[in-house]
Amino acid sequence: MKFLKHVAELAVVLSFAFSVQAADSAKPLRVLLLTGGCCHDYAGQKDILKNGLEARANVVVTQIHTDDKSTKPPLAVFGNPDYAKGYDVVIHDECAADISDPETIKGVLAPHRAGIPGVNLHCAMHCYRIGKASEPAEAGSERALWFDYLGLQSSGHGPKEPIAISVVDKAHPVMKGLADWTTIQEELYNNIQIFPTATPLARGRQKTTNKKSGETKEDDFVVAWANTYGTTRVFSTTIGHNSETVGDARYLDLVTRGLLWACGKVDDKGNIKAGYGAKK
Repeated sequence: MKFLKHVAELAVVLSFAFSVQAADSAKPLRVLLLTGGCCHDYAGQKDILKNGLEARANVVVTQIHTDDKSTKPPLAVFGNPDYAKGYDVVIHDECAADISDPETIKGVLAPHRAGIPGVNLHCAMHCYRIGKASEPAEAGSERALWFDYLGLQSSGHGPKEPIAISVVDKAHPVMKGLADWTTIQEELYNNIQIFPTATPLARGRQKTTNKKSGETKEDDFVVAWANTYGTTRVFSTTIGHNSETVGDARYLDLVTRGLLWACGKVDDKGNIKAGYGAKK
């Protein structure tokens, strides 16, 4: 019996040692962050995201940025379907609302079609749209190229007012340990349609008052979700207009967990796998 006890104790010690060794030897995830375009402080937010993610997970963030403020920002990735070669995940945080050429969009999607996970923030949901964005696009059609990847179609947003965010899928690995919260003044993106491949994770409620009539209404839309694009995992959130929100610890925690989940570094119970959490 004593022998068996010693064997069991040795097994525990070895298991712990192997776990520590795995954590120490884990290679950082290589993250490509795309920023630039209309309507946002991407010059500042790109560094907030890089610093926030690298502080929370074993990742190295490389930035591709343009200071162009138009709705057709000249990102260096356009026309190069191999732009994500060597990376483990791509974060789309660009605002390219008027880029609608199908071939350009297919080039942006090429890495994700090949299996590289994606993370999409805020105005990325209003990029690469073909035709009238407020009209539902049929899944699998040319109009739905970008929406199929996202798992959700959005066409616009309301005024800047606080958004009450509530977790609707507490069992999903992305949402472990994340609580409801209310943002500062933010933009609530609408949901034209949610595709069957998408799983809503959080919803946002926003009350607005009509200045002329005084009438108050409350909008309620999905603001964070997980999608399966072929065999590729994709995480998205429409939150993140203001730099103060992007720098909020709760926002950065959400994006970090979404990224790790997309890369398969969060298990089914929501635990971050050894070697991919915050560096100690």
